[in-house]
Amino acid sequence: MQHSVGAPLPPPHQPGHGPGEGGAGWAQGTSHHPGNPPAHHPGPPPAPHHGSPPPQPPGSHPAQPLGSHPVQPPGSHPAQPLGSHPVPPVPPAPLHPTPAPPPMDPSGATGHLQLPPGGPVPLPHPPAGGAAVADASQAAVAVLLIGPAGAGKTTVARHWADHRRVPTAHISLDDVREWVRSGFANPQSGWNENSEAQYRLARRTCGFAARNFLANGISCILDDAVFPDRPVVGLGGWKRHVGPGLLPVVVLPGLEVVLERNAARSGNRRLSDEEVARIHGRMAGWYGSGLPIIDNSTYDVATTARMLDEVVTRSIASPPNW
Repeated sequence: MQHSVGAPLPPPHQPGHGPGEGGAGWAQGTSHHPGNPPAHHPGPPPAPHHGSPPPQPPGSHPAQPLGSHPVQPPGSHPAQPLGSHPVPPVPPAPLHPTPAPPPMDPSGATGHLQLPPGGPVPLPHPPAGGAAVADASQAAVAVLLIGPAGAGKTTVARHWADHRRVPTAHISLDDVREWVRSGFANPQSGWNENSEAQYRLARRTCGFAARNFLANGISCILDDAVFPDRPVVGLGGWKRHVGPGLLPVVVLPGLEVVLERNAARSGNRRLSDEEVARIHGRMAGWYGSGLPIIDNSTYDVATTARMLDEVVTRSIASPPNW
């Protein structure tokens, strides 16, 4: 049997296929017009393995149903257009991307927000033209509220700080003093060197906090039972710790009111009546000292806080000489 030049040989006879079936299937799938070269197919066919059908002759393909797409053999790749480059696969994005680290503090200190250092609080500047401040609740100040135990100074200071129109902090000496837990020197058990040292340490800590608050735009009010007969340790110490701009104000109600308020206290804040009377008598020395004094014997907390605003207004316009 003669074949055209370049045409493939017919496949060998396989069992179970008649000459008509094998010939027709081969002729339909592999015949070419004389003079037309066979189609080029990239890549060699996969190696046969155990149990696979016998390999097809070179250049032949099994017949595909009409409208179907040829199936690529395993391990093969579709042909790329001439002159093109394969596109590398895109790696999957990480499930949890690592955020960029924040910029470091150039000073090398802990944290990334630099705060202005706290220096001594200067004297308040009166408004231009000699006019009094219209609203002391908007002024940046440091106030020291002085009074005996039971005068209500801590309650008034907290209320005053809560209702100002500018950021204001309340710094209570007793709260800072009670930061010491183990080894706390309670003056009720007897005044000694340890209790004196812890009072001085608490005052210095409060002064340091007040300077830092003022340096960062936050007013503050401190409260302490400062005695007029100990100017170096009391008022003089506060002036050294905070600065000359500290505005002292005395809250001094009558003895009967102080005893009644002290009886309502609990814990180590409550003193004996004898101690309260002794402290109240020593506080009377503030009369005639030139410091502003508020007698809140008949005032509630809100009224006393409004009076404190008036005193602060006058102190800003004309700072007390102390």
